[in-house]
Amino acid sequence: MKRVVAAIACAMLGACTAAPVEMVYFSENRAPETQLVWPGPPEPPRLAYAGELIGEENFRAVNGERDGAALRMLRWIAGIGRGDKDVRELIRPQSGMVDESGRILVTDAGREAVVVFDETAATLSFWQEAERGRNFSSPVGISADGTGGYLVADADVGYLLRLTRDGKPAGTIGKGALERPTGLCRSEASGEIFVADSAAHDIKVFDTTGRLIRSIGGRGVDVGRFNGPTHLSCNGDALYVTDTLNARVQVLTLAGEPMASIGQRGLFVGNLVRPKGVVTDRDGHIYIIESYYDHLLVFSNIGELLLPIGGTGSGAGQFFLPAGAWTDDGSRLFVADMFNGRVVVLDYLGGGS
Repeated sequence: MKRVVAAIACAMLGACTAAPVEMVYFSENRAPETQLVWPGPPEPPRLAYAGELIGEENFRAVNGERDGAALRMLRWIAGIGRGDKDVRELIRPQSGMVDESGRILVTDAGREAVVVFDETAATLSFWQEAERGRNFSSPVGISADGTGGYLVADADVGYLLRLTRDGKPAGTIGKGALERPTGLCRSEASGEIFVADSAAHDIKVFDTTGRLIRSIGGRGVDVGRFNGPTHLSCNGDALYVTDTLNARVQVLTLAGEPMASIGQRGLFVGNLVRPKGVVTDRDGHIYIIESYYDHLLVFSNIGELLLPIGGTGSGAGQFFLPAGAWTDDGSRLFVADMFNGRVVVLDYLGGGS
């Protein structure tokens, strides 16, 4: 039976001679007719819509034909591909990162995996194994670990999972010390690992060996206290904390001293109700995901609202319950558009405020 399947598959794929494949950021039926930029004319554009990541739709033969059709046919012949989780695409992306080789790693709670888009190799991978004998359940935060591997915060598992560069389980951090880890970042300067513990309403800090060295905050509404913190971002000597249920983003020193508070609760675009992802670009602008209003909000480095992007929908430049946000080297911005099952990619064009 296996030989029959292989023979039919080879015939469908051109006598087993696979055409070169490339990764693209647009599928044929989802690209906007004109380039979207923000702000619109007559203001100079600062951000441009660059595309989206969905899954196998992002991979096609170099001659222009999508590779996904052949892959779907192969799965059908082999008797797999029944049910949403067998389709090679994002389901409920949470957050992500870009590693030193340019691979885009996306945590996906619906997929229960880390999904890896490798543009250079033109491959799509799904890392499901969190530790030996256990798969991911609800992965959220992800960060490089400083040794060539990765750290993943799984909210349901309740601690951090270490992965090697090729996605193999390599240990754990925070067993017994964390309740519901969500956001995660690592300081390049100190190597310290910061974890948002949403259930404990604080930030746990671990050293490079994985030892808990201190906690920051605790439940409350005062500056320096948190109520359901979710996403984190480390930038130099500053720690950005999405204090979700307090409807703000707090900026702290790495030692935990308050520096600033951004945003306020309200009913208008630019206010925060359920903030999620937070990240900065190379010029210090602060990007905050407002998931309730389905917006990406751009603030200056001193917390002034500069630009709202989005609105509810599935079109280019729209979001539906977005979650995390991250950048590469500061020239591209990624937004986990959770309920649309995609990652939206924006180019940062520079030019200050």
